[in-house]
Amino acid sequence: MNARRKKIRTTGLAALFGAMLLGASGLPAFGQNPRLDIKNLEALSKKASEVVDVNLDGPLLKLASKFMTDEDDREALEIIKNLKGVYVKSFTFEKPGDYSPADVDAIRSQLQPPAWSRIVSARSKRDGENAEIYLMTAADGGNVLGMAVICAEPTEFTVVNIVGPVDIDKLSQLEGKMGIPRLGEQGDELQQKPGGHRAKP
Repeated sequence: MNARRKKIRTTGLAALFGAMLLGASGLPAFGQNPRLDIKNLEALSKKASEVVDVNLDGPLLKLASKFMTDEDDREALEIIKNLKGVYVKSFTFEKPGDYSPADVDAIRSQLQPPAWSRIVSARSKRDGENAEIYLMTAADGGNVLGMAVICAEPTEFTVVNIVGPVDIDKLSQLEGKMGIPRLGEQGDELQQKPGGHRAKP
């Protein structure tokens, strides 16, 4: 290969690499995904007395929104139309110990910085209840790309994964809809937290 052809090839590769970087500028840092892998939790269905399993994305998410016709659902619909997916797995067990800390850790291990940030952590040693709320932001630290909620109690275990822009100020409008649990005090703390993230229009 002569010097000219080598230079052309090198320049072309540099341009391609630059284009890849520009195209990735809106992606999560370090390739982390706003959609969590929660398939490993399916094994808990055999142990649970009650199971809620929600998988809504694309056309299914739009279809579900058509059933939200109450006046109170108006703000929730404004949020849903910008989302890419809502995924919920919630289990109720007959007795403590039917699920293990390893089940929780399998989800928590996916929620690592720098892309994911834990915004709220509430723990009660007396009741054995734990609640954590995480946000994923773009690599530039700006746009919110997704949210995850982990609620672990002695006989209940719930994981919520919302993919897409989330406006924290309006988060309460989604509580109790499409399998998303009510966050209660944890949700209030998230909305009141100084410097909280909001979805950009």
